[in-house]
Amino acid sequence: MANRITALIARDVRFPTSDFAHGSDAMNPDPDYSAATATLTTDDPALSGHGLTFTIGRGNEICVAAIHAFERLVVGRDLDEIEADMGAFWRSLAGDSQLRWLGPEKGVIHLAMAAVVNATWDLLARRAGKPLWAYLADLDPEAIVRAVDFRHIADVLSPAEALRMLESRVGGRDERRAHLLREGYPAYVTSAGWIGYDEETIRTRCREALQEGWTHFKIKVGRDSADDRRRCAIVREEIGPKRQLMLDANQVWNVDQAIEAMRELAEFSPLWIEEPTSPDDVLGHARIAEAVHPIGVATGEHCQNRVIVKQLLQAGAVDFLQIDGCRLGGVNEVIAALLLAAKFDVPVCPHAGGVGLCQHVQHFSAFDYIAVSGTLERRITEYADHLHEHFVDPLEMRDGRYRMPAFPGLGVELREDSIAEFAFPNGPVWRSR
Repeated sequence: MANRITALIARDVRFPTSDFAHGSDAMNPDPDYSAATATLTTDDPALSGHGLTFTIGRGNEICVAAIHAFERLVVGRDLDEIEADMGAFWRSLAGDSQLRWLGPEKGVIHLAMAAVVNATWDLLARRAGKPLWAYLADLDPEAIVRAVDFRHIADVLSPAEALRMLESRVGGRDERRAHLLREGYPAYVTSAGWIGYDEETIRTRCREALQEGWTHFKIKVGRDSADDRRRCAIVREEIGPKRQLMLDANQVWNVDQAIEAMRELAEFSPLWIEEPTSPDDVLGHARIAEAVHPIGVATGEHCQNRVIVKQLLQAGAVDFLQIDGCRLGGVNEVIAALLLAAKFDVPVCPHAGGVGLCQHVQHFSAFDYIAVSGTLERRITEYADHLHEHFVDPLEMRDGRYRMPAFPGLGVELREDSIAEFAFPNGPVWRSR
């Protein structure tokens, strides 16, 4: 008998990371990493699916309410029918005539939809007994194309062209899979350079990361130009001249400010400047990219949908495309972004500085390498070493590389004891504040 979805449960879980300046940047000095979780139960008590969307504290309850709004669209649905056409399932959520008004395909409703969509993919991968990356990589090209909504991007990438791209990668899938299982996926570390850290903490974290085998380091900039130079000098001194340094301004600058700031910071040889200005300013990013070359521009973690991804690529505004599986509309729209980036030969380096995001991106990057781009050239995925202990399925990082998970599903199910402790507002951590 086919399984059916019986309930959609949403919960508000928040971690007081602002106590230690974890996650702090020029735009967001005091984040409390938070998750609005979505759990799908089925008529099989042993089978459930788990997704989440990431926020930084206040307003997380709005995402929880938005997740509840999708209940009538998913409860009662047959998993076999969903699996047969994941694109149709995605469009039934994104295209709901009333919920769509709250976006369309952006904002809180899109964040909530990502949690529900990813919980559904998690459910299907768990049912198949496969980690999500393997479940996706085992799909035939036709099924991958079927999962994508090509509306508003077909002028740049048609379903037929996407199918040809995917078919051209089928031949080397087994070899690339074996390489990932043997070597892991290359990553960079962010948690050495949060903007609220003092000098001693930065130096200590850099040295610890070096001992752990890291070769790529990212730090936050944009609060103060003199302080940016001081902090860049500290990190460059610690990691040496040959390791890569990346900078992240978290959208704080105007276009001209970004260009001037990067002229001042160019002496530290950064690989990229991330989110130098508003994430919606496609032409501004293009102007910055031209002005700061050969320093790259990386952006995309706040791209609200595949249309903005398309425009960034069309405009030559991005050298490294960052995707966020909780900001885009879940796995389906992540696949669209990966295909678009492959069309433009732009490397995808996913964003993962937040609770649960590292758990997402290991699957997306592996799938991209095995089935979509077929290359690791200039690809590197973000890692931050916070809050992983709260997940049922532990993430493995070794020698600066994600080690491919073997557990079924997406791996974002939170431990019940963690949910109980950090539930907002009634968990003991928050009741005591």
